[in-house]
Amino acid sequence: MKCVAILSICFLAVTWGYTQDFEPYNQGLHGVKEFISMVPIPRGQMQMGDARSKESDEKPVKEVMLPAFWMSAMEITHDVFMVFRDPEIDLDENDKPRVDGVTRPSAPYEDPVFGMGKDGYPAAGMTQFAALQFCKWLSEKTGHFYRLPTEAEWEYACRAGSEKAYFFGKKKKDLKLYAWYDRNSKRSFHQVGQLQPNPWGLYDILGNVAEWTLDQYDPLAYGSINEEEENPWTKPTALHPRTVRGGSFGDEAVELRCANRTSSSEEWKKRDPQIPKSFWWNTDSPFVGFRLVRPAITPSDEEQKAFWAIVLGG
Repeated sequence: MKCVAILSICFLAVTWGYTQDFEPYNQGLHGVKEFISMVPIPRGQMQMGDARSKESDEKPVKEVMLPAFWMSAMEITHDVFMVFRDPEIDLDENDKPRVDGVTRPSAPYEDPVFGMGKDGYPAAGMTQFAALQFCKWLSEKTGHFYRLPTEAEWEYACRAGSEKAYFFGKKKKDLKLYAWYDRNSKRSFHQVGQLQPNPWGLYDILGNVAEWTLDQYDPLAYGSINEEEENPWTKPTALHPRTVRGGSFGDEAVELRCANRTSSSEEWKKRDPQIPKSFWWNTDSPFVGFRLVRPAITPSDEEQKAFWAIVLGG
């Protein structure tokens, strides 16, 4: 597997330019009170990976370039995800349920979050496919292009300019101010936005629930990245493993480092008795959710169509 730059798709922006209105905003959803707060992440560069890490998949460290983008300030909540999941909530401009062939999640086999919380809590337990379908639905509903972040975008946004293990430095004792993890979570995720954000206004970017990225997980991926490559992306070639970032409420502090990488597994739906197993839900990963990004330069309709074909397989 190789890291590839698909320059025809604008999520790997070909210029440093971006819209004049590059400010925080709230993305509303027609007919409901729920919205998604988006914060701007400026263009820049970073040292991706961690030369001091004991994990070989975080090396070799490479300097990469990142175009500007917006990222959701918080993990997507159950409330927002339900607008997508329930056609009776997803209204059109005439306040009628949308019946335009939107692909929606099937009912989960069991509660994907095991009773840990819903309203105001992160949407969790869904597959990467479900998270991507949410992004595609939101893009079509709003007219803006939303997707999951690449690994490079996620780490860049998490670091917020820091080269330390955590965006606040390297002292693990300070982690409790910013993240829910095994020492303070009581083995459950929490409502989003309860702790302090990172310097770029991102809440729960570490801990609470881990977050899907666009990338196929490849332990040797960094060896294929060119120095000063723009927004490298490991193109998906198989359902598993895909890359998850940030660590979760059940993880130790070391797993919440900005550079730490986690690979998805078929074991995450081990108890699903359905044949074939659900495309939408994992019965055994209530610790995984997602946040989304919007590139500062909007891809053309053709580029968006090509992107969805790559990540959704059709």
